[in-house]
Amino acid sequence: MLKNFKPSIDWLLIFVPVAFALEYVPALHNGTALFICSGLAIIPLAGIMGRATEHLAEHLGQGIGGLLNATFGNAAELIIALMALHKGLISVVKASITGSIIGNILLVLGAALTAGGFKYSEQRFNRTAMQTSTASLLLAAIGLLVPTIFHYSAASHDAWRPEIGHKLSLGIAAVLFLTYICTLTFSLVTHKDILAAPPGETNILHRSDVGGATHALSASAEADDDEPAWSKGKSIAILLVATIFVAWLSEFLVSSVESARLQLGVTEVFIGVIVVAIIGNAAEHSTAVWMAIKNKMDLSLGIAIGSSLQIALFVAPVLVFTSWFLGHPMDLEFTIPEVVAVIVAVFIVAEISKDGRTNWLEGVQLLSVYLILAILFYFLPGTH
Repeated sequence: MLKNFKPSIDWLLIFVPVAFALEYVPALHNGTALFICSGLAIIPLAGIMGRATEHLAEHLGQGIGGLLNATFGNAAELIIALMALHKGLISVVKASITGSIIGNILLVLGAALTAGGFKYSEQRFNRTAMQTSTASLLLAAIGLLVPTIFHYSAASHDAWRPEIGHKLSLGIAAVLFLTYICTLTFSLVTHKDILAAPPGETNILHRSDVGGATHALSASAEADDDEPAWSKGKSIAILLVATIFVAWLSEFLVSSVESARLQLGVTEVFIGVIVVAIIGNAAEHSTAVWMAIKNKMDLSLGIAIGSSLQIALFVAPVLVFTSWFLGHPMDLEFTIPEVVAVIVAVFIVAEISKDGRTNWLEGVQLLSVYLILAILFYFLPGTH
């Protein structure tokens, strides 16, 4: 009987009606409370979207299912970013991109390695898969670095023009998106056997290796191995309903950013890099940690690294393309601290992946770096 009362992020669904009440009941309206409640409400809905995607993928076969997972792997983050983009909050959108990348690499992976390391003295993972992912992450870091270098270089010669930066970013976004397609082909078609997990993990690992597609599962779903399969109709219906509510609540979240920023005394960059990134990835955060505790490190690392890859190679280009259609183009130029944070995070992951082994101390080190960066972004003035 107590099993029914185990901790679950689904409990946060209570904040869905609270957020609607704060938005639509004038007497209750409070911008900061709406921001907080909307963010908390999105977390379990993102997990539900993921579970629905997983169940739907099971009915579509491995190839199409993997592609579906790769497409919807970071749907919550993409929806939030699109809403912010529509509102013209480009600084929040760009900050959420770097925040999701470093958050998955440092916070998610760090928490997973620490939790797993406290239970096992040493854990192993597929070194080939990790090296492939870190190489793609390095490409993503280059994609973020080049527009910033170009800006400073052109500005020093009085040749900087915003329209040039937008066109440069558009070209880089196209390259990143094509690289994402190649990554999917590599993971799902040509080299899927090389990236396979040990027996018992294979089915899920393929979904995590195609770019963070395992964002799908919440901790409560993973914890319950006896969860019955959903029918195709049920999966589609739940996915649609959850997506609608995430979009709705994202509208609340974005509309209350300015109020929350002023009352909490933080910058838009901090909200994007830390707050929005954590909200969008919370469901998969818990899943990665749970998998590490179960000693399924290939899956745990696939969730963390794959999600960062999808943000950099899929979500970021889609946002750049969409911004042109919305009439206010977004570039891929980031602040120096953001670029340095991404490069540092990628470098650390590359170092960890060299030997195919990990322990709790490496997890603590990743968490320490994340906390240092979080403190930096808290005190960093809004320079976007």
